[in-house]
Amino acid sequence: MEEKNWTVTISTKLMKRARRLPRRVLDSLDLLVKEIRSYGPVRGNWPNYGKLNVTRHHCHLCKGKPTYVAVWEVRNKNVRLVEVIYVGTHEAAPY
Repeated sequence: MEEKNWTVTISTKLMKRARRLPRRVLDSLDLLVKEIRSYGPVRGNWPNYGKLNVTRHHCHLCKGKPTYVAVWEVRNKNVRLVEVIYVGTHEAAPY
């Protein structure tokens, strides 16, 4: 039996903020979303990946000053739904 891919959504608030993010951060986010779709929300191959709680995960997208991070939540494990809730600097991340 073939496993179906995960559905990844991006919050409306994040979509508006994304226009101000550097291109390299957006490129990394795009790659992360593709990996979550194909392989699921646990992304141990990303820098500084960590589970924040049972449903919330995070990783670094770009290192340096500032460091950019992404935070995503599993909204529904049964239907394989994940929402990216934050992309931005490490200092403002909702940990």
